[in-house]
Amino acid sequence: MEKSKESAAWLARRDGKVVAGFGPFSSADRPPSGGVAFHFQNFELSDPQPWKIPSRIERGTAAEIAAHFPAPPLPEIAWATPDAAPFSRVFQEIMAAIQAGAIEKTVPVVTEIGRAGGLPGPAIAAAMLRQPAPLHSYGWFGGDSGFAGATPELLFSLRGKSLQTMALAGTARSDDRGAFAVDEKEILEHEYVARTLVAKLVGLGPIRREAREILDLGSIVHFLTWISLDLEVPLTPDELIRRLHPTPALGSLPRTAATLAMLYEWRQRLGCPAGFGAPFGLWDRGEFHAIVAIRGIWWNGLDLALPAGCGIIEASRLVSEWRELRLKRQAVKNFL
Repeated sequence: MEKSKESAAWLARRDGKVVAGFGPFSSADRPPSGGVAFHFQNFELSDPQPWKIPSRIERGTAAEIAAHFPAPPLPEIAWATPDAAPFSRVFQEIMAAIQAGAIEKTVPVVTEIGRAGGLPGPAIAAAMLRQPAPLHSYGWFGGDSGFAGATPELLFSLRGKSLQTMALAGTARSDDRGAFAVDEKEILEHEYVARTLVAKLVGLGPIRREAREILDLGSIVHFLTWISLDLEVPLTPDELIRRLHPTPALGSLPRTAATLAMLYEWRQRLGCPAGFGAPFGLWDRGEFHAIVAIRGIWWNGLDLALPAGCGIIEASRLVSEWRELRLKRQAVKNFL
């Protein structure tokens, strides 16, 4: 087992309760039968020991947990506006693949790079911990590197045989909520995600799909559909992660080895952090809650990366997707 010192991890659940773990962490290929472990991976799920078992834990509200983290003022950050040209080339390749029938949908990621005037990690972690439900604050850091965010997307919650997940896709400014509610392109993108997610769950138990709703996060809105079932055969968190990740909101449709390889290559070309969009979870005395690691910032020393993805289907338009990417990055900056 590997050990990492001066490290911490946390996850806020939907009820507002936060569990934080402090290092050194032990790494394992499965969670302990009892106790607490954090699960964090790269997007390709290639880490053979994704379970991180803390030396000690703290439970409480976000404010109580935040007291364990120093909260200095956020240093000045110089953000470099992303160049549209690399994304434009990837967008054209994706549209060609769609027209050729190779894919129906995929999610490239554009990353904005920043440079901080001082070590940014503590201030970013404290800012993310302040974000209220329905956002899930999450993060990990060790030494001068780490990541933290506040994501609206639940990968799944597992309590015994009760499984709950969500389809979250379609994005607009809150000011455009009225038009968004009837936007055919955004509804179609959401339905791609919802139907594909349901298909992944077929055979596990009777599926309950709730009506599509609008999730208002202040500056932006998304379409949201809750999906739940009672498992007829128990499955482990690792088995469910491999079944559900990447979600249709972050992955390719159809999800095959070939379409995922295309997505990995586009992400790499556009400088996407390996952990963006990956599962980040908490095993807590037999329950498991996992979120999708989006709406976050990754840092290494003074260097920062702020990624955002957009779902591209046949009806997508380059200018609209570029605008959506900027909107999502700005939502993360607003957390700070």
